[in-house]
Amino acid sequence: MARYLIKRLLTIIPTIIGVVTMVFFLVHLIPGDPVTVMLGEHAMAVEKAALRHQLGLDQPLLNQYVLFLKGIFQGNLGNSIFYRLPVSSVIANRLPATIILAAAAMGVALLIALPLGILAGCRQYSAIDNFSMFFSLLGISMPNFWLGPLLIITFSIKLDWLPVSGMDSLKSLILPAITLGTALAAILSRMTRSSLLEVISQEYLTAARARGLPGWRVLMKHALKNALLPVVTIIGLQFGALLSGAIVTEKVFSWPGIGSLLIQAVFTRDYPMVQGCILVISFCYIIANVTTELFYALIDPRIRYE
Repeated sequence: MARYLIKRLLTIIPTIIGVVTMVFFLVHLIPGDPVTVMLGEHAMAVEKAALRHQLGLDQPLLNQYVLFLKGIFQGNLGNSIFYRLPVSSVIANRLPATIILAAAAMGVALLIALPLGILAGCRQYSAIDNFSMFFSLLGISMPNFWLGPLLIITFSIKLDWLPVSGMDSLKSLILPAITLGTALAAILSRMTRSSLLEVISQEYLTAARARGLPGWRVLMKHALKNALLPVVTIIGLQFGALLSGAIVTEKVFSWPGIGSLLIQAVFTRDYPMVQGCILVISFCYIIANVTTELFYALIDPRIRYE
């Protein structure tokens, strides 16, 4: 296991470099000048030239890229053009909010999806199964940028139950977590149902029932445990996707996370900040995938990585 983990972690390095390289050059193709954004269109040419030199933007693009790669290997993501602060410190202040939102969204998804998927799998073609299929279709069809404003209009403006935006209290987390977790709940409930239906038909469960084991024990100890492997796969992959998918939700609810920071960096042409945000999101996504693979061995002892 340790050997596989080291080998898997080493594959992260070229992946991260590839992501950084692509993002670096694509970001610099965005029209606009960050110096003009910072100083305004009426600033003097001398002032713009001085600031451009101070920020290192007057160097050739290849030199900027080499310096950025050196900074990454030294643990330095550079300085933000907009904030005039180290990129790592700004991201470190914003990242916990995104992780909290992603964890809350995952919690909402699991609370909805697992019971619904298990009931649908145990009662195929019943009313609860039909409701599960309808919920899955509805949840997948609703984009975050539509569901978020709808929840705000209903629960914040009309009913005045929950805050419209911000991160002032625990109540502020409810609407963004539901918005972000609904689509994931739809995917997980459908996957849980399909996986459970496939496992229930296996002969070893029929033999377990024939030995007189209670139905709940057969379901929880034997069927559900073996049906969880594809579900865990989706959970691991989607948790990484939640970190990147939270961009739209954070913007809708003015959530002070890394997603809203990324959007602001794009608008202000803050190249180091854009690169730093995408680098952190990519790294979290890869770590989520590796962690998921390691959990396979805990759920299914037949899986070995050596």
